Amino acid sequence: MNYKEKFAKNLKSLMGNLSIQAFSKKVGIPAQTISRYLLCQREITLEYLIKIADYFNEDIDVLIGRKEY
Repeated sequence: MNYKEKFAKNLKSLMGNLSIQAFSKKVGIPAQTISRYLLCQREITLEYLIKIADYFNEDIDVLIGRKEY
């Protein structure tokens, strides 16, 4: 599993029942971009990775699968 797949899996888990639209508004990332992350169709930028990590108060290495929860 590559880092995009690990990130998508971890993001889905952290989002839980939160919709893509609602999450998009909370973190200030376009919904289409988040959707592409979840489908492993786009590489995440450092800026957006930091926004997501800050929102969930999570380590970036955990988000991309370099470390376990």
